[in-house]
Amino acid sequence: MSTYVYGIASASHPSLPEGMGGVGDPPNPVRLLKEGDLVAVAGDAPEDLRPKRRDLLAHQTILAEAGAGGCVLPMRFGNVAPDDDAVRRVLAERAGHYAERLRALEGKAEYNVKANHDEQAVLHVVMGEDAELRAMAEANRQAGGGSHDDKLKLGEMVVSAIKAREGVDAALLQQALEPTATAVATGAESTGWITNLSFLVAADSAEDFLGAVERFREENPHVQLRVNGPLPPYSFVEPGPADHAPEGAGQAAGAAVE
Repeated sequence: MSTYVYGIASASHPSLPEGMGGVGDPPNPVRLLKEGDLVAVAGDAPEDLRPKRRDLLAHQTILAEAGAGGCVLPMRFGNVAPDDDAVRRVLAERAGHYAERLRALEGKAEYNVKANHDEQAVLHVVMGEDAELRAMAEANRQAGGGSHDDKLKLGEMVVSAIKAREGVDAALLQQALEPTATAVATGAESTGWITNLSFLVAADSAEDFLGAVERFREENPHVQLRVNGPLPPYSFVEPGPADHAPEGAGQAAGAAVE
């Protein structure tokens, strides 16, 4: 049977879960696969593994239990290797890398921040910043709404101005929050969000980070923020923004349940 991998930790980790129910129906017990100074938190992979809420929550619960006693490199939901030996081989081959990442991520958590615009508020912002837009809008108003071409041109200019503002606000958000974080990773683009950023934040800097989030909200009321965290540092298992799955693993949906 294939092996499902939840995360990787030091073999000296004091409180790794073993025997807990993980993914699957009924839940498959969690086991520890030791190789040298590392251990993988693993279990049997269901044949019909899908990103169902029950299994997503089970994945997160195992990582939360494991992470309560020390640093764990979290694998995203759906990391499956051919068997236990394949997992041990990867632990051996990448031992230096995983040890470095465990040191780098000790005492840190991930905060994901997504931003979008309040449509009416950002419209006021771009109109206030662009004299040409204001003049055209006023001319159309005085002309009883303006011709079809005039309305079309104004609409195109508004869309262009808002699009440009998206880039400005995304950059401002990163500039505002990055000083309180250890690292930042850009997440996948998704409809409805102007930016999707993950920040690696030390435990003793979490209050400063969340304070910076609130200051940005107050200073930019046209930007709506959604903050999710603290989370296991999914985006920082590798030095860059992507994580590494054990060889032979397949990727399913991300592990966040919102």
